[in-house]
Amino acid sequence: MAKLALVNKQKKREKLVAKYAKKHAAVKAKMSVNATPDERMEAMKKMAKLPRNANRTRLHNRCSVTGRARGFMRMFGLCRQQFRTLASEGKLPGVRKSSW
Repeated sequence: MAKLALVNKQKKREKLVAKYAKKHAAVKAKMSVNATPDERMEAMKKMAKLPRNANRTRLHNRCSVTGRARGFMRMFGLCRQQFRTLASEGKLPGVRKSSW
């Protein structure tokens, strides 16, 4: 089980990303290739004033059961350990243990 503080920090970041998503996209659009260097510098200054954790790249995928960040499987939203235990118990639809 991941530390509760790390899971809470992730949730806080998700809220910040949602809060600043429109503002971040608007500033990012002003930094286009067609913009003049002065416009681009102004946009970069505005981007620097936004909170660092408001950027989507700061988010990390976490297991929905344990909160573990490593070994994450996107298709199921679980870490590898939880995937294996739930698949063995037959609780994941469409997943079967292979043997040959």
